[in-house]
Amino acid sequence: MTRRRGEQGSAVVEFALVLPVVVLVLLAIVEVTVVARTQYELVHAAREGARTAATVSDPSRAVQAVQAALDPVAAGRVRVTVERGGTVGSNAVVTVALPYRLGSRILGGLQVSLRARSVMRVER
Repeated sequence: MTRRRGEQGSAVVEFALVLPVVVLVLLAIVEVTVVARTQYELVHAAREGARTAATVSDPSRAVQAVQAALDPVAAGRVRVTVERGGTVGSNAVVTVALPYRLGSRILGGLQVSLRARSVMRVER
């Protein structure tokens, strides 16, 4: 099958028009994946902190447990709040917040706040 010269040029133009859209979609998929992974790590860290807060009365130990569950970069930027009732059976609540700047320059370095909260019953 033979193509005329103009048809070949139009395929190149169509490719040049579609390529930026494809690249943007791929960048968005990568960015959403990274944010979801970071959120999952925050949930895990909040659970670790709540588990410690439920068994130890010192809130600083729960903060240390949260920071130990995170990677060193996130551990330095995370905000942790610990609320613990003094009686057995009351709630130990750990909230973890991390300001997260999206890595894509296309989004202008948009900053979002990721949060996780975990509640467990005080055991001791």
